[in-house]
Amino acid sequence: MEKENAPLTLPIRQKQPKQQLTKGMEHMRSYVTISEHPATAPPTTSTNPGEDAYGVPATYEPLRQIPAAPTSNNPEKRTDPFQFGTRYLEEGDDIFSHNAWDHVEVDSQYNDFILQQTGFQRENQVSDFDKQRFNSKPEKWWDKFYSNNAANFFKDRKWLVQEFPVLGAITKASYGPVTVLEVGAGAGNTAFPILAMNENPELRLRACDYSKKAIDIIRSQEAYTSQPDPILQAEVWDAASDDLPPGLEPGSVDIVLMIFIFSALSPDQWTKAVRIIFTLLKPGGEVLFRDYGRGDLAQVRFKKGRYLEENFYVRGDGTRVYFFEEEELRRIWEGRPPSEESEQAGTNDDSKDSTIPAGTGFEVVNLAVDRRMLVNRQRKLKMYRCWMQGRFKKP
Repeated sequence: MEKENAPLTLPIRQKQPKQQLTKGMEHMRSYVTISEHPATAPPTTSTNPGEDAYGVPATYEPLRQIPAAPTSNNPEKRTDPFQFGTRYLEEGDDIFSHNAWDHVEVDSQYNDFILQQTGFQRENQVSDFDKQRFNSKPEKWWDKFYSNNAANFFKDRKWLVQEFPVLGAITKASYGPVTVLEVGAGAGNTAFPILAMNENPELRLRACDYSKKAIDIIRSQEAYTSQPDPILQAEVWDAASDDLPPGLEPGSVDIVLMIFIFSALSPDQWTKAVRIIFTLLKPGGEVLFRDYGRGDLAQVRFKKGRYLEENFYVRGDGTRVYFFEEEELRRIWEGRPPSEESEQAGTNDDSKDSTIPAGTGFEVVNLAVDRRMLVNRQRKLKMYRCWMQGRFKKP
C-alpha cells in the first residue's frame, strides 16, 4: 500500500510503439490479422475487397458516387491546400489508394448487418450485478484506464482547428480576453495542442475531468509546469455534479469543448450536464461538440456481455460509451422533451429528469453526421466510422 505522503511519480508524454492489438481486442485477432497461409476467399462482386476488419465482413462495400468532373488529372483527389472532408469515393476509385475517404455511406446490406449485431448484443447483455458495478462509480474505471495507459493512449488532436475554426481565431495574439473550458479533458490531448498554438496572452484554458489520475497526468507534463503565466489550468470536476468547476462563475465561459465526453455519461446524466454547461456559458457562448454516432465501428464490433442498455455499452476496461443519433442530440441540446414515439419504443430518450426548464435550451448552430471510411492500406482493412459533430449556442 502506498504511503499517504509518498511523492507522486507520473508518466511523461512520450511516444510509444503502436501495439498491433490491445489485450482487450485479442478476441478479434482472427478478424484483423492476415494469416500466413490464408484460406481461399469466398466469391465476391468486388475486385479488391480486402480483409475482414474487427468482425465486419470485407464483402460489404461502401456506396460510390458518380464523379462530378473527370478525376484523371487529379489522382490524389485533393484541392490545394488539401482540406479534410473533400475526398469522395467515386466510381472507379481504388479504395486502398488513400488512408481515408469522406462522407462515405453504406448500403442496405451493411445496415442490416448493424441491426443484426445490435440484436445479438441486446440478447447477450451485461448481468444486473455488473451493471451496478460499472454504473456505481464510473470515475474509478477511468482512473484505472489512465493508470494503465498513461498519456500515450490517444493521439493529440491536431485536427481541432480544421473542424472548429474558432479555435484558430481565439488563439491569435490580437483576439483579447477569452475563457475556454474543456469538459472531459482526459490526458490533455485537446488542451495541449491548443496551448501549443496559442499566441493570445489573455486566453484562459480550463481542462477538467472527473478522473483524478487524468488530471495528475496533465499537471505532470513539462508543457504544463513550465508555463510562465499559467494559461492552462487542470482541475478535477464531474460535469454531472451540482457544483461548478473550481474558479469558474456562472456566465464566465466563452467556449465549452466537449470532445468524446458526452458519450461517457449515462443517459440519466445528460440533462444535468447540459444545464450546468448552460449556466457556465456567457450569452452567445458556444459548445463545440464531437462524439460517437449510431452504427460506428466501435459499436458494431462489441461482443457478448457489453450491452448495458439501448446504445449504451461497457468496454473491456470498464469505461462506458453511448452512440448517438442526430435527432436525439438535437432534442437534448434544444431542451425538448422526449417524443411519444421514443417513449413507446423504450429508448434512452425517456431518461430520468430529461426535460430542461424553459429558457435553458441551446440554439443548434450546426449538427451533422460525419461518416468516414478509414483504410489500412498495408493490411487491406476497411473501417466504417460514424461521428456526430455540432455547435450549440446559448441565446
